[in-house]
Amino acid sequence: MKTACLLALASTVALAPAQDSKNRYLSLQIEMKQAIARGNAWLAQQQKEAGYWDDPDLPAFTALALTAAVRDPGLVREDGKLPPHIDKGFRWLLDQQKEDGGIYNKGLSTYNTATSVTALTAAGLEIFEPAIVKGRKHLIGEQWDIGQKDETDNPQDGGIGYGSKNDRSDMSNTYLAIEALALSKKVIEDGKHGQQPDLDWDAAVTFLSRCQNLEGNKDALPETAESEQNKGGFRYGPAETKAGEDKLPDGRVALRSYGSISYAGLLSLIYAKLTPDDPRVIAVKEWLGKNYTLSENPGMGAEGLFYYYQTMSKALSAANIDKLKLADGKEVDWRSDLANALLTRQREDGSWANANGRWMESNPVLVTAYSVMALEQLYYSIHEQP
Repeated sequence: MKTACLLALASTVALAPAQDSKNRYLSLQIEMKQAIARGNAWLAQQQKEAGYWDDPDLPAFTALALTAAVRDPGLVREDGKLPPHIDKGFRWLLDQQKEDGGIYNKGLSTYNTATSVTALTAAGLEIFEPAIVKGRKHLIGEQWDIGQKDETDNPQDGGIGYGSKNDRSDMSNTYLAIEALALSKKVIEDGKHGQQPDLDWDAAVTFLSRCQNLEGNKDALPETAESEQNKGGFRYGPAETKAGEDKLPDGRVALRSYGSISYAGLLSLIYAKLTPDDPRVIAVKEWLGKNYTLSENPGMGAEGLFYYYQTMSKALSAANIDKLKLADGKEVDWRSDLANALLTRQREDGSWANANGRWMESNPVLVTAYSVMALEQLYYSIHEQP
């Protein structure tokens, strides 16, 4: 009996820190759950009669609203079925799938298909699996391989663009496609859909490495002239950034890193199964710590702020980072900071919007979906802590 009591006590002591961690978020989780419900209620009111949200030419808007809806911790599924308005939205989304497997209407096939595959996967319904499998094939087929086949001899190789091989690949579309493929992999793992293609993950990692400001990287391009403030962060493409450039003392030009795409880079590296001790993972986490803020998208100001919030929530959760280490060695509770930043920005009607319209963020449907998804990611990352 005494031994049993000691074992029980030891178990209680071992669990205490994790329990304390959850307790410190208890009030915040209640607030987040209410904010999520209000955000999803507002989104439900914006749904068009046909079943889509905002713009039928951009199925991604519908996919984002549906992802927000099905991840709501307060969602009730009667007999395993989705509520009627959500079911209607998914039926509309499925109707947009083309013969090539893409889910799009007027271009931007990667962006629209990736967000749609993620939404269909989030629903967790077996009936959506054939569409997911077709969508996966489309995304894999969009990976660049220009020049010598199976060689990453072109700087764009390994990445994915908006859906045209006449343009270029970029970090945003590559991250969205990688995320969709990683999350939906569970659909094909049991083999019931037959043998399925896969992304060339080595080539993808090469592309990601070419977009990181890290000179010691074996895949670094001449454009990777790192300045101290940019070291480890990511830019939009191998030779492209949205955040401007720095002239270095040696005459070279450094393309600046910025926040949202650096979180997209971290998440992509994790999904590509790079380990926490990989120099590229270490470097981007250090950059994120040095540039940590919730008041802006580092390097971009208010531009893309809510895209930044949702990539932050996903990347730090996937990296299993409880406290983020800053440049001065201090650690911050990023979950609490991010949750409060979102809660204070929610409008009275339950929606969110960015006063800065870059990348369509003045559109409240888009930004409300981003915000709800970020809060849901935070809610579940706290709930799932050991």
